[in-house]
Amino acid sequence: MHAINYEAPSTLDQAVSILKTHGRERSSVLRWHRHHYPVARRRPPHRASGRVKKIKELCTLSFDAKKGLRLGAAVPCIEIYENEQMRRHYPGLTEAAHLIGSLQVQNRASVGGNLCNGSPAADTTPALIALGARAPNRRPQRRARSPGRYVVVSPGRTVLQPGELLVELLIAPPPPHSSDAYLRFIPRNEMDIAVVGVGAALTLDGDKVTAARIGLGAVAATPAARDEGCRRAHREEARRREPRSGGRAASEATSPIDDMRGTAEYRRHSTGVLTRRAVAIAADAREKVTTTKNHIRHI
Repeated sequence: MHAINYEAPSTLDQAVSILKTHGRERSSVLRWHRHHYPVARRRPPHRASGRVKKIKELCTLSFDAKKGLRLGAAVPCIEIYENEQMRRHYPGLTEAAHLIGSLQVQNRASVGGNLCNGSPAADTTPALIALGARAPNRRPQRRARSPGRYVVVSPGRTVLQPGELLVELLIAPPPPHSSDAYLRFIPRNEMDIAVVGVGAALTLDGDKVTAARIGLGAVAATPAARDEGCRRAHREEARRREPRSGGRAASEATSPIDDMRGTAEYRRHSTGVLTRRAVAIAADAREKVTTTKNHIRHI
């Protein structure tokens, strides 16, 4: 038998203390065993419980018309998808959360965990970037607040240091006549990693774009943001003038790689297609509530 220390924090201070003391030794059991145990036959000396859902600050999901959204880092994805205010005010982020794994996984997985996993292909990260999400993190002596787009610094790595914990995500209330959308391309029908993911958020005054932002996933070492591509995609689509060039502006912001899931050229092309589609969905949804499973299988 191999002895381990099992930690199950019930307060934020306890969680920070555990991270500060064992930050480089703690492990997510599933992830650690997947990447290390079969090869190295090593075992982590400390395991942090997934039951951080006992910590109130990490499990808050609230919306205020003036203050916006407070989304705790441990709120389950299924809770987000079933929340009427999320579906009404943040349909793109809601859709992204609904695409993470199976229903069983969504009962445990969270947007905060998806972000802190540091994957360039995470579904919720482009949606968070499009919405301008801020990510406060708890430190032993102070709190820091980083824009969501800067949380992931390289594949599998984030700005969080030992002793730091993501507590919640803050998103401003959507202005009138605004909406967001998220689309991804996957090779299979369900539960696959995005080859390309695009989040788009825009605010319109008639046909005039007053605010716009897109987030791009799986097309660079870190998630990318591109505001101008979003504006141009809608402007040219609305006027029916070379709508492809709007997507091209987003494609130019990518630096994808060739791998077994797709070529760099294919990812660039798909980025342009999904950008135009996501912008069109956000524009059409700004006056109505729609949340559907947008699996784009064929381009």
